[in-house]
Amino acid sequence: METRIRNSFDKQGLMASLNARLDSIDAGRVVISAAILPETSEQHGFAHAGLTFSLGDSAAGYSALNTMAEGAEVLTAEMKINLVAPADGTRLIATGEVIKPGRRLVVTRATVETEYPDGRRKIVAVLQGTMVPV
Repeated sequence: METRIRNSFDKQGLMASLNARLDSIDAGRVVISAAILPETSEQHGFAHAGLTFSLGDSAAGYSALNTMAEGAEVLTAEMKINLVAPADGTRLIATGEVIKPGRRLVVTRATVETEYPDGRRKIVAVLQGTMVPV
């Protein structure tokens, strides 16, 4: 399963352009992170919400893929995001988890944290979505 997810992740042009990395893969749980760079920030210097959403969506999607049958791929059917704090650290860490697996729909969530240089973290967003196998 890990090889399957890593191979799929490596094909994502957006993740490559964001310099995102796949940090860990466990049963129904995936962690993806990316540094907050000038190219991925907004006008106040915080991580752009687009970076936050992209990492959370991909982490949630790959957590769902981790529960799907061999040969399936995954698509997001819908995703909601609550931005709860400015991402003012140096790196974003998105942890995707499966809430409810299923054959046709997989309900997921992702928590996105900002990490500071001293290692402290703060939650900046919570996402919930539905993934479908294709």
